[in-house]
Amino acid sequence: MGRDLSLAPCGLFIESAEAETGVLVILARPSSGTADCPLCGSPSTRVHSTYQRSLADLPSHGRAVRIKLSTRRFRCVLATCGRRIFTERLAATAGRPFARRTARLEGIVHHLGLALGGRPGQSFARRLLLPVSKDTLLRVVRRHSALPATAPRVVGIDDWAFKRGHRYGTIICDLEQRRIIDLLPDREAATVTAWLAARPSIGMIARDRGVGYIQAATDGRPKAIQVADRWHLMENASAAFLTAVQQSMQGVRAAVGSDVVDPAALSCAELRQHSGWLRREEENTAILALAKQGVALKEIVRLTGKSRGLVRQVVRGGRKDIFRSRLSSLDPFLKQLDEDWVTGCRNGAALWRRAKLAGFAGGLRVIAEWVTRRRNDERTATGAARPRKVPSARAIARMMTTERGLLSKTVTRTMAIIEGAIPALVVARDLMDRFHSMIKRRAGADLEPWITDATPGLLGSFAKGIVQDRAAVHAALTQPWSNGQTEGQNTKLKLVKRQMYGRANFDLLRARLLGAT
Repeated sequence: MGRDLSLAPCGLFIESAEAETGVLVILARPSSGTADCPLCGSPSTRVHSTYQRSLADLPSHGRAVRIKLSTRRFRCVLATCGRRIFTERLAATAGRPFARRTARLEGIVHHLGLALGGRPGQSFARRLLLPVSKDTLLRVVRRHSALPATAPRVVGIDDWAFKRGHRYGTIICDLEQRRIIDLLPDREAATVTAWLAARPSIGMIARDRGVGYIQAATDGRPKAIQVADRWHLMENASAAFLTAVQQSMQGVRAAVGSDVVDPAALSCAELRQHSGWLRREEENTAILALAKQGVALKEIVRLTGKSRGLVRQVVRGGRKDIFRSRLSSLDPFLKQLDEDWVTGCRNGAALWRRAKLAGFAGGLRVIAEWVTRRRNDERTATGAARPRKVPSARAIARMMTTERGLLSKTVTRTMAIIEGAIPALVVARDLMDRFHSMIKRRAGADLEPWITDATPGLLGSFAKGIVQDRAAVHAALTQPWSNGQTEGQNTKLKLVKRQMYGRANFDLLRARLLGAT
């Protein structure tokens, strides 16, 4: 053909092209008349010999493409050079030394490996007429794995699970570049400290409020600004309010009047829960008796056969609820059911049909249970003034933070009784709302007054933790950075990890994530 075509990679001169069965064969040679010695760099025009090199290229017109390249060997012209004969190197856009694929095909193979992994990538590559195996795809991904060249200034740190509850690693993101810059094989403070200490350019670190990362950031980059994650701060405040409700459950039960339960007023489902509570009370009594004798938690676990978490919960006053309320599919329709009941609709099937029209996806039995409880409430002498069923601590926390207009009449009455009997819970709820509002508005000036107000009350322990991490919390209220972006990258990590079905090594997971960003 005798001319340079865009069909071939840059730097190659096409001599001819032949179409064979399913393959387009291109005969080519390098277009340069000289070559540089790879050892000394001296240009040479003295050709020693030639040999044929084969390169796979991108498919064309429904055919696989193979370039047969006439490659030359040159003699080095520098007498003092240790390499007398060398092979000419192709342009970077054509191919690497010893490569069997062109650079542009290598890029496609690399991105297939990043996006799909081994076996799925092999299947898709076959449809694209790219003859690569699953092992080749993974080798290419590993070969191109490299840390970013830019020095990070603002990083986010979070943990991720190899296997939840057993083994964890650390993900580190550049928040300015919006990319993952490294994965660490564990979440030990020493490992993260060493990584941070090796990068003096880091001036700001966004992290959660875990003790390990606080210590690592303090030791690794003592002059860097630490920023607590705003989502975790709001979640910690909600958890602190739930703990306050749990600590107040004894007073809640006394206020609601659940100390005496009339089995005749219970539905079938509630009777089963009540019998389970009686069994739990026997176990709780045995555990508390051992605790009063000064027996260690570990020994109580051994003697009773119960889990350490359950023993700790009982010793701390938990596990007292008779009726353990859970989020029900009926909750969004309680207000409508109350209105229908007040207007005179007392038939369970009719109420179920009305709820179905409003979007209720549950069965008739759920509505029938609600109707039974409502009728028992009306027949019970104390039911009209005082509910007999105490919601769980989690349910109470949810109902206290829900707008009253969205609650049913029975739930509203229950909340009024609880708030009237335990005003400290109302104060704790208001403090939690203030804290959430402060985070949303980034009102750094409100932090100190909030700490002063929260320290004496039920949120005192949470306020103490805020004091210990005051600088990072204040930075969260004043700086634009947070760890939300790192959480998003963590979600991408989970997707890639599950694509590999747990059979890949850590180095391949790291290579896929760093290469993809």
